[in-house]
Amino acid sequence: MRFMMLMYPRPEAELETSTPADADPVLVNAMVAFNQQLVDLGIMKGGEGLKPTRKGARVKFGKQGSTDVTDGPFIETKEILGGYWIIEVGSLAEAIAWARKAPCPAGEMIEIREVYTPEDFGPEVAAIERRQMEQMAEQEKKG
Repeated sequence: MRFMMLMYPRPEAELETSTPADADPVLVNAMVAFNQQLVDLGIMKGGEGLKPTRKGARVKFGKQGSTDVTDGPFIETKEILGGYWIIEVGSLAEAIAWARKAPCPAGEMIEIREVYTPEDFGPEVAAIERRQMEQMAEQEKKG
């Protein structure tokens, strides 16, 4: 079973103007070690940190195909996604156990969501999605 662990940093993290290079080296080293453990066990399938919302935008979909774009930052939002891991484990309980081991400071939160598989949408969609994944892997190899 694949799960996405969504990391929500402390609210003040969105307001900070520091860069990753300014981050607490103890915390950074703990996160690197945690990620390496997941990789070594073959559990981690993906994951990255996200830059603050001030470097992003939101696209909201309206009626009849209209869209509204709002540039960041999104200070009014109480919970901002700060990064994620995709892990493959046997159960939600195992995913929870791994989330509990993540080196997150007090006030941060990890939400865990099971990821749909292509087969959840039927054989036709599954076949298309497998081809798309193969195409993305080939594109990644080409650089």
